[in-house]
Amino acid sequence: MQKSKTLKALLAVTVVAAMFSSVGVQAQTPTSAAQNGAAGQTGSRTMLSSDDVKALKDMAQANINEIAAAKIALSKAQSSEVKAFAKQMVDDHGAALTKVQTVAQQKGVALPTEPDAKHKAMATELEKQSGGAFDKMYMENAGTKDHKMVLSTLQSDSRKIKDPDVKALADAHTPVVEQHLKSAQQMSM
Repeated sequence: MQKSKTLKALLAVTVVAAMFSSVGVQAQTPTSAAQNGAAGQTGSRTMLSSDDVKALKDMAQANINEIAAAKIALSKAQSSEVKAFAKQMVDDHGAALTKVQTVAQQKGVALPTEPDAKHKAMATELEKQSGGAFDKMYMENAGTKDHKMVLSTLQSDSRKIKDPDVKALADAHTPVVEQHLKSAQQMSM
């Protein structure tokens, strides 16, 4: 019930933000839109510290990596427990990524859009596996190792963040990542 309310609220905020951004674009000439966009991005970017930008990019990358691996698991996992975990990863990290993208857009920060090289390589290895071997590899890597690394990065980044919006994102992500790690560890294959 709580997750449903949160998702509905997030959807409503996204729709309202999209409506306002499209109205503003329609009211501008192409030249003024380009000039205002460039000025707005420059102004927003200078307001964020390099640590804030790094934190936003780290959060986006972690969510993208988790979603990509989980989508593979949804189609290849043998265990219904692993499939349920993967579905939770797609849902939770998808919602988190949307929030990160919203803040990054407001702050004029360009985010990564695909898994990093390490996770692309892991995806290639996961694709080669099947059955119990796949389940074990997915849970060890995307389940446990990645969540340990993400938690450590979040905690490190969080100590350096100055922007209240970025700080709120990191603070909201941390307990979710802790829960994912706990769940993955309990599912030791």
